[in-house]
Amino acid sequence: MIAKIGRSNNLFGVLSYNNTKIQQEKGEIILASKMIETLNGQYSVSQLMKSFEPYLIANQKTEKHTLHISLNPDPRDHVSDQKYKEIAEQYMREMGYGEQPFVVFKHTDIVRSHIHIVSVCVDENGKKISDQFERVRSMKICREMEKEFGLQPATEKQSHQNMKTFRAVDYKKGNVKSQISSVIRHLTEYYQFQTFGEYNALLSLYNITTEQIEGQLHGKLKRGLLYFPLSEDGKKIGHPLKASLFGKTAGLESLQLYFEKCKYSLKNKPLQKDLKSLILTTFQSTDNESDFKRQLAQHHIDTVIRRNEKGRIYGITFIDHHSKTVWNGSRLGKDLAANNFNDCWNSNIKKVIKGPVVSETKPSLNDVHLPAEEPYHLFDFLSTDKHEDNWVEALGGLLPQLQGEDYEEQSFVNEMIKKRKRQRSQK
Repeated sequence: MIAKIGRSNNLFGVLSYNNTKIQQEKGEIILASKMIETLNGQYSVSQLMKSFEPYLIANQKTEKHTLHISLNPDPRDHVSDQKYKEIAEQYMREMGYGEQPFVVFKHTDIVRSHIHIVSVCVDENGKKISDQFERVRSMKICREMEKEFGLQPATEKQSHQNMKTFRAVDYKKGNVKSQISSVIRHLTEYYQFQTFGEYNALLSLYNITTEQIEGQLHGKLKRGLLYFPLSEDGKKIGHPLKASLFGKTAGLESLQLYFEKCKYSLKNKPLQKDLKSLILTTFQSTDNESDFKRQLAQHHIDTVIRRNEKGRIYGITFIDHHSKTVWNGSRLGKDLAANNFNDCWNSNIKKVIKGPVVSETKPSLNDVHLPAEEPYHLFDFLSTDKHEDNWVEALGGLLPQLQGEDYEEQSFVNEMIKKRKRQRSQK
């Protein structure tokens, strides 16, 4: 069973997405835990929102207050509604959300049925529920529940592919320009990276690389980028394509500005320390590159390693598909610099690294450096004209915040934005 955990500041949008499945007869509510009951057992989005209203009013500083979890069994598993309820209740309880109101939607829109759980991650006093080592705890809970409920164990391949948002370029299929464009035009909407090395590491997952070029034009020095498709073994193949073919966001100047924006955004964020802790723990508990990569992949982290012609490791980059961030090893800390991995895997020299000490009072990701929110007024938000604008406009930022979302969800977001734009143009 694969768990995807997403956070957002748009509870109405998340509930609306799941409610759309019900309207399309591709989903149903199978559990409403600690929610305000209705007379007929049916719920509108507005009725669901009322159960969360006290928590959102009490919240003062947690920006991403909405919790959106999907639990995905193996397609070979046949899970009854009753078993889904038990799975959802146990998962939420063990993750620390058992006392929260939450609603469980069962989706039947694809071959395998799966469930979505929507809740809030602030308690009734407005305090954020700790999410420290959330991914590690979630993976452990899923493995235990697979045994308890007789589910197929998730494989590394399933876990890894489930987090992919874009498709890798396949040179043999042709139309390479379109394939590359479908990736690079949107990478900056989903991932944060701070250098060209990190950008290229991310591109390599989709069989793409880029190179900086410079030359003289009318006596002036000009700089730009070329993009290349890669073969399965990571070698350039085919003709290079100019960045200008893919729009401004793919160009050198735009990317340099984006690097600076990401540096500011990621500065001193707790997720960097949590990621470092996870990678260090994995490094110390494994003896070779293959095991190291496999264990990190179970946490939805890709490892991209760069070697010279003699096989020496001179670069290592980690791509976290949960937080949608990319990190050179040395940026996370000197203990994760490429030389340490080279010494260990190529020379069998492994340094004893003292793991980071985690303080019990350490603030969590959403408790640090975030501005206080304006008081939440449910009935203002749900007023007929106003909530439609707020909902659709907020949906533009929904998907990057909800990590690891399905293609279906992306389609829903895009469709609602287009619909609202059409309505405005007709006024």
